[in-house]
Amino acid sequence: MAYLQEIREKQRAHGLATILAIGTATPPNCIYQSDFPDYYFRVTKSEHMTELKAKMRKICEKSMINKRHMHLTEKMLEENPTLGTLKEPSLNVRHDILVEEIPKLGAKAASKAIKEWGRPKSDITHLIFCSTGGVDMPGADYQLVKLLGLNPFIKRFMFYQQGCFAGGTALRLAKDLAENNIGARVLVVCSEITVSIFRGPSETQLDMIVALSLFGDGASSVIVGSDPDITIERPLYHLVSAAQTILPNSEGAVEGHLREHGLTVNLHGNLPHWIRDNIEKTLEEAFHPLGIRDWNSLFWVTHPGGAAIFKLVEERLGLKADKLRAAKKVLSEYGNMSSVCVLFILDEMRRWSIKEGKSTTGEGLKWGVLHGFGPGLTVETVVLHSATIDPSH
Repeated sequence: MAYLQEIREKQRAHGLATILAIGTATPPNCIYQSDFPDYYFRVTKSEHMTELKAKMRKICEKSMINKRHMHLTEKMLEENPTLGTLKEPSLNVRHDILVEEIPKLGAKAASKAIKEWGRPKSDITHLIFCSTGGVDMPGADYQLVKLLGLNPFIKRFMFYQQGCFAGGTALRLAKDLAENNIGARVLVVCSEITVSIFRGPSETQLDMIVALSLFGDGASSVIVGSDPDITIERPLYHLVSAAQTILPNSEGAVEGHLREHGLTVNLHGNLPHWIRDNIEKTLEEAFHPLGIRDWNSLFWVTHPGGAAIFKLVEERLGLKADKLRAAKKVLSEYGNMSSVCVLFILDEMRRWSIKEGKSTTGEGLKWGVLHGFGPGLTVETVVLHSATIDPSH
């Protein structure tokens, strides 16, 4: 069987999977957080619910969010009034929007990544597409191939309805594909639009008000491959290891249920505490093989699930004030974009590192961690190694 082993070895790449380019995109419609409660209660014709509006205002003030981008506009709400009601059947309207717009927004981010990458798009061998909404056949992955004119022989993977952790899931799969298929170049696309969850307010569903105060729309994309051609490609981050776990006793922490009136989102009040109580164990398991126990020696790419999560993670791990800088910046400028966020944070981090004259894309540090949190409660943990910044680029 030696010849089979020889064949197998020839199929594999030699080096670690590496992020080679990043692209991001948002819808043009932007809403400032300070204006959102007035806007929301006006467009849903719910201005009489003054106490609930006051609660939303407090949530928005504490959210650490400055502004968010949303595909849904006031004109669209006027043309489709069921979108602004609480329980009128509106799934068809929402679904038609998502099926068309999610691939388009993803294509904008992917086009930027491909342009930065510098190689012909025909060299892309695999596609991973991730989105919470717009389930359809053929899916958003197929539509993206058509929109970008990708090779019809590209190998596609489509993730629907995974939630906020799925950016880490996509990187984990991209790592396996890149390292086990010599010459592979994997295009990862995450695209999220919150049309599915927007609806009128309810006094009995405060977690829905929380969700509407946090989530924004956006798309992000990376290209992943092993053994980069450094005459063309520029390594940004090495994907050293990746793991997924379900936190113990966390059932019901985050749930989403598709109904005739759209996607309902349930957020348990203990969500930040479950993350706080378990995050150090995920770090120990990921970094023990590397002999790393100083969490301040790492750069941090943490899904911006909310201000409470940041606060409790910082306290539990004794992190310095600047450790979550990039994640806080993304939360402030874009809100929680679900699976999209972690790739936005990687982009923010490498751009800041170059601007500030740092030696590596990890804000001058070598080792880093990427965390995705979502339904389950599921946690994705990716160990990253930053690339050296070439001042000539």
